[in-house]
Amino acid sequence: MFMPDDVTPALLAQQKPGDNAPPFSVSELSGALKRTVEGAFGHVRVRGEISGWKRHASGHCYMSLKDETAVMDAVLWRGQAASLAFRPEDGAEVIASGRLTTYPGRSKYQLVVDRMELAGEGALMALLDKRRRALAAEGLFDEANKRPLPFLPRIIGVVTSPTGAVIRDILHRLADRCPTRVIVWPVPVQGEGAAAKVAAAIRGFGAMQGPDRPELLIVARGGGSIEDLWAFNEEEVVRAAATSPIPLISAVGHETDTTLIDHAADRRAPTPTAAAEMAVPVRAELVALLDELSARSRRCLSRGAERARERLELTACRLPEPAALIALPRQRFDELGDRLPRALAARAGYARADLAGIAPRLRRELVEQKIERSAERLAALWQMAQLVHPDRPLSRGFARVTTRDGRTLVSADAARAAAALSLRFADGEVEVAVTVDGAPITAPPPAARLERKRPRPYVAPQAGLFDTGD
Repeated sequence: MFMPDDVTPALLAQQKPGDNAPPFSVSELSGALKRTVEGAFGHVRVRGEISGWKRHASGHCYMSLKDETAVMDAVLWRGQAASLAFRPEDGAEVIASGRLTTYPGRSKYQLVVDRMELAGEGALMALLDKRRRALAAEGLFDEANKRPLPFLPRIIGVVTSPTGAVIRDILHRLADRCPTRVIVWPVPVQGEGAAAKVAAAIRGFGAMQGPDRPELLIVARGGGSIEDLWAFNEEEVVRAAATSPIPLISAVGHETDTTLIDHAADRRAPTPTAAAEMAVPVRAELVALLDELSARSRRCLSRGAERARERLELTACRLPEPAALIALPRQRFDELGDRLPRALAARAGYARADLAGIAPRLRRELVEQKIERSAERLAALWQMAQLVHPDRPLSRGFARVTTRDGRTLVSADAARAAAALSLRFADGEVEVAVTVDGAPITAPPPAARLERKRPRPYVAPQAGLFDTGD
């Protein structure tokens, strides 16, 4: 019979006679099971498919490993999770190494994982294909999003390891073709944290401002196994490349190596050296091309000038002589010049005779017309003056009230203020005094009175100033 090591004689003494198995507490039995399981399975390697992957806020990771018929819980502590070379996800087939233990609080057993790796290249390819389809469904690999590379970038940003041969190959190739300023963002290209740093470098270049901002990016790494290149298959690297505001060339691995960043980049280069060749043209070829274009331009200009000269000479041969062109007009001009003095003299004689004939009659008629128009205007002005004369209404029974000095009054207040008034009728004037309630109003002192201006007498309009009585 199995008996735990911690069962004491005192515990046996408590058993009733005839009992074959001593009773254990739940904790005692759970502890015995935990020691047994951990002793028998202190180090195991388990192959299975990840299910229910979850990373807790503490950094610990929880999951299940399953196959066709069984499921086992597993836990990956924070320290071990940070050293993983890939990012686990549901559906990935892995080989987990660790120890089996129990969890008494839930009567469960679980695998405490110390190390985890993908289960062979087939599993890696299956995970890669699954991730590729998911990212392609989001449109990250669409050809419509690809941008053309700048023809001659002023600054090139390179994301790669600063100590590898890749950066030396790129710099050497750029110097041979067309020397260009290069800014290197050093990153690890494999291992734990490589994917996060590569993505951060791509985003960092895109966030740069000012004159040092690159016009083209190259993400480069040398060849290696699929595990070595796995950082460039991570989702955060692919998303950073797809959303980069700067055109990007992917140069990861050799020509036969393919990573997901190749699909998201604007251009894929089979090698880092080929990426440098894509980035810049050959300076010598540019100089030769410019020389050729300059020579062609000169030839075109000279050929055009020569053809224009030929056309001008051909046209000039067909034109008549200048003297022949102006001979007839010159003759006509001479003839008109001879006739002009005679014609002017004859015309002046005719005009002089006409003027002598009409001058006497014209002078008398003009004077009479002017006198007649002046008489008409004077009569109209005189009639207007008679109409507005202030004494014109007096002949119809009206009287004009004035002060003693001749100022016309138009209100009762003005009359009371004046005290002494004059009433002008058509046949003369009458002096009057103003009274209020029967009492006379004292007139202003004589010194304040102004000299009275007598108006001109009204004269009835005449029949006409220039009537002759005819």
